[in-house]
Amino acid sequence: MPRNDGVSFTSSSFKIPTPNHSLSQTLASHLFRARHSAFQLIHSLRNRSNFSRNPPAASTHSAFGIHSLFRSSPLLCCASLSLTDSLSKSPLLCSASLSLSQPSSPDSAQSGPEAPQKGQSTTAGRYDEERVLISEVLVRNKDGEELERKDLEMEALTALKACRANSALTVREVQEDVHRIIDSGYFSSCMPVAVDTRDGIRLVFQVEPNQEFHGLVCEGANVLPSKFLEDAFRDAHGKVVNLKRLDEVINSINGWYMERGLFGLVSGVDIFSGGIIKLQVAEAEVNNVSIRFLDRKTGEPTKGKTKPETILRQLTTKKGQVYSMLQGKRDVDTVSTMGLMADVSIIPQPAGDAGKVDLIMNVVERPSGGFSAGGGISSGITSGPLSGLIGSFAYSHRNLFGRNQKLNISLERGQIDSIFRINYTDPWIEGDDKRTSRTIIVQNSRTPGTLVHGNQHDNSSLSIGRVTAGIEFSRPLRPKWSGTAGLIFQHAGARDEKGNPIIKDFYGSPLTASGKPYDDMLVAKFESVYTGSGDQGSSMFAFNMEQGLPIMPEWLFFNRVNARARKGVEIGPTRLLLSLSGGHVVGNFSPHEAFAIGGTNSVRGYEEGAVGSGRSYVVGSSEVSFPMLGPVEGVIFADYGHDLWSGPNVPGDPAGARYKPGSGYGYGFGIRVDSPLGPLRLEYAFNDRHAKRFHFGVGHRN
Repeated sequence: MPRNDGVSFTSSSFKIPTPNHSLSQTLASHLFRARHSAFQLIHSLRNRSNFSRNPPAASTHSAFGIHSLFRSSPLLCCASLSLTDSLSKSPLLCSASLSLSQPSSPDSAQSGPEAPQKGQSTTAGRYDEERVLISEVLVRNKDGEELERKDLEMEALTALKACRANSALTVREVQEDVHRIIDSGYFSSCMPVAVDTRDGIRLVFQVEPNQEFHGLVCEGANVLPSKFLEDAFRDAHGKVVNLKRLDEVINSINGWYMERGLFGLVSGVDIFSGGIIKLQVAEAEVNNVSIRFLDRKTGEPTKGKTKPETILRQLTTKKGQVYSMLQGKRDVDTVSTMGLMADVSIIPQPAGDAGKVDLIMNVVERPSGGFSAGGGISSGITSGPLSGLIGSFAYSHRNLFGRNQKLNISLERGQIDSIFRINYTDPWIEGDDKRTSRTIIVQNSRTPGTLVHGNQHDNSSLSIGRVTAGIEFSRPLRPKWSGTAGLIFQHAGARDEKGNPIIKDFYGSPLTASGKPYDDMLVAKFESVYTGSGDQGSSMFAFNMEQGLPIMPEWLFFNRVNARARKGVEIGPTRLLLSLSGGHVVGNFSPHEAFAIGGTNSVRGYEEGAVGSGRSYVVGSSEVSFPMLGPVEGVIFADYGHDLWSGPNVPGDPAGARYKPGSGYGYGFGIRVDSPLGPLRLEYAFNDRHAKRFHFGVGHRN
């Protein structure tokens, strides 16, 4: 999907309101107290140095007036609390900065810090690196009293790295430990205060703990599950708010949106008096979805042939939803599978309303139809110089009336095979919310009858002619499952080489169930299919049932069931593919509709239908494929099939008359090559009768 630089979200800064004072007043107070403490620290150093050289007659008091500090110290040491949105650190954590500057007058302590004057950087650096011996390090509240909660005192002391009792410290080291206390996440402010005592200089970190958490307000989170928030804050109730932990929670919320491809994030955080945390979440709501047709050559907007509502109904992204990039990608794939578009993309654009986006789907249409010609191979013919070759000619239109309705008229012709087919499909019936499709089929076909009634002693051949007309409805049942139901009428019979109707083969076996040249049947069909990833090596299961409806007395009455299953397993660079199929039919049915076993798509090593034909069957296959060179891969396989002793139950027992074994296996090896027509398969197989045979096929095995 093309990147859209126009849509962005800006995270607001973190705010900590106080119940009685404004933030600016609080910062000014911290600045003033920090200056006082720093002056005490430096003045204590100087005073103790003078004391060692010129001991006074009386003891020096540890408290100093602010004006005397200004007169005795050329430096101003300031610890200020800044609440900023940092790129390198968490936006929720307060950062403490310690700066050195020289005041111009004592009154400057009241008016705020000033920039260092020219020529003072050397002096500032000297005092920044000058070490002060600290005799004691304490953590107290902002009023200088002991903290009520000893666990918070331990958290602050644990965060200290340089500041230890009986250690010589620089201003920089004190500054770094102030940062560490703030970075622990439990405190909203930290101020170092130096107190000169009889035993030495005592360094006191005056901290202000965060409030205890007592409630959560979350606004703007329309799709974020409430349970997700409850679980995130469940263990925090009644505990002091830790800004690092709060930042982790916010990252997890943003990660929840990112994992699902949703345009959403936490845009603001507030902590109110009483320990109430307010999270402001920004979610990009879809304001409108529109279709824009682009010219194939110029890329400029143009008028399309497809009706916009035909495309829009394919989309799962709707107005009012939070926009999901993953959902948008699925919508692009869905529109692409319609077969109408050469290119599809979605461009999000900021809408007029804040927090909303407009989606523009750019589509480039393909030519809607035309004539085509091609060829193929029929597996029903196994002898002759042009064995199984088929030529085809077709006209197709894939976008009738601009509604994605498809019309296909085709003619296929081979040595014996011939199929004329008219197929009309509406992939989504208008007004249906279940994505039901409708297909109407009219077909006249002639196919070889050798699968069941081959190997005539007089070398003659017969074919099966069918005239079919029907309607089918298909729809998704659930993810990866689809269902099809239909009603099909069929008029079928056998013909000899001259095209004359026949009712018995060379062995005297009947070719129709009714004893007439043709059998008529009305078949109700139901099919359910499960597909994994859609890849040939993925899991698949299909169940098919056909029920003959004897509405007229001469129409056939039967029930046929058929099932197929496939499972692929990756083993290093190789892939193991296991498949199993089976079926059964009861009632009065045409003998040429019996299950045929053997051949390229059944048991390899045998001719088509040479293993057997019966009312029941089962075929199992295993293949191991491995890459060889580029699009070429090798394969080793083994197949087994059995008619479950049902061959004699077929009218006339055509399998028994031809001495088909009823069961057999084959094994061999081959190569496969990817091509625009599908995989080209060339295989060499051996069977249990010590016969060898080449098999060639196009496409995947059925």
